Amino acid sequence: MKLNCDLGESFGAWSMPVESAIMAEIDQANIACGFHAGDPLVMKQAILSAKQHDVAIGAHPAYPDLQGFGRRSMAIAADELKAMIQYQVSALSGMAKVCGANVSYVKPHGALYNDMMKDTAVMRTVMQSIAEINMQSLNSPLALMVQATSQNAALKDAAQEWGLPLYFEAFSDRRYTDEGLLQSRLIEGAVLSESDALLQAKQLISSGTVTTASGATLAIEADSLCVHGDTKGAVNIAKKIRTFL
Repeated sequence: MKLNCDLGESFGAWSMPVESAIMAEIDQANIACGFHAGDPLVMKQAILSAKQHDVAIGAHPAYPDLQGFGRRSMAIAADELKAMIQYQVSALSGMAKVCGANVSYVKPHGALYNDMMKDTAVMRTVMQSIAEINMQSLNSPLALMVQATSQNAALKDAAQEWGLPLYFEAFSDRRYTDEGLLQSRLIEGAVLSESDALLQAKQLISSGTVTTASGATLAIEADSLCVHGDTKGAVNIAKKIRTFL
């Protein structure tokens, strides 16, 4: 199992403090593309840091929601959403080329990610947007990172239609619902404390299961484990997860 983190999320005078410290602990960096966070300089710095630490680079596109950090859902027509995703991925891919690096996968951010996992129409739009980029690229096809659930097989079938490789991810620092999705951040305890995040990470790594908010146990078949850069104690969580791995 790999370890990933959402990074490149500073913006102008707003600085996320963990980015340089956590890069040395992870395998995959999901770099913001400017719609929920990040700016051209921050994107470039994150790419160069990932390259320095031999970390795989993923584009982290979002709804156009700087004020809400991309965590508010938006009703956007499919053709417009597709263009927005392609615009963001293209921006990061272009900057990566300037830095002598490549983007290898896409992980939608925040509300777009959650909507994608709940709404088959949004998932289809996301898949189509990446597939169209792949059709015009001479590089290896971009993979799509999605949440590992009981529906992994169905997602693999849908992705096969578009020729998309998939990464399935689990979350170390978020509470799960009985349906295998992430509990809303509006609910107290949805973001786990450092100690609880480490317990959940160890459980996911050792047994491939997670304990939900109600106490149920779910099997989670994942390729990558996420720790969010804005979770309290993120660097320490990442270091200890690296030890587990």
